[in-house]
Amino acid sequence: MPPGGRAIIFAAMDSSFGPFAALSLIVAPAMLTNASAIMGMSSSNRLAIATQRARELARQLEAEESFTSAEAERRLQELDAASRRSQLIVRALRGFYLAMGAFALATLLSLLGAALEAFDPTGAVRAVESAALVAGIVAFCGLMGGSFHLLRETRIAVLQMERRHAALQAKAEEWRRKARD
Repeated sequence: MPPGGRAIIFAAMDSSFGPFAALSLIVAPAMLTNASAIMGMSSSNRLAIATQRARELARQLEAEESFTSAEAERRLQELDAASRRSQLIVRALRGFYLAMGAFALATLLSLLGAALEAFDPTGAVRAVESAALVAGIVAFCGLMGGSFHLLRETRIAVLQMERRHAALQAKAEEWRRKARD
């Protein structure tokens, strides 16, 4: 950290900046906790959809007499993609859960710091503010990590959809050709 860097951080957290400094330290983590919770809920829904798709594909494959057909190969490939998607969503959920807990901790520490500020003879406020800042940074990293995993999962889902679309287009073209002949 550059000389004076620590002073800049503590100056930014200093209540002499106005009555909204403590409120900002509390509201920002609370809003980000809410965002993490929403991302977690939507990810849970995505996980349920990916799991249901994997189950459906597994049932279809179990009913196959052999795995040598093109349809069985396509289903195996889709099952692999559904499995990868599920793993990425679980990683995203871990990040969002970490973010929710750490943002809640940052909010609690910010409240504690604001309360201690009124009568802080020992300087404990600085330690609490620093802990709140660290918790906020950890939480933000969890939120960003979870979002990154969801981006990767979305990419796999879109690729699967494009492959299925192309296969159905080819099949439709084959049917049209047979109908013309």
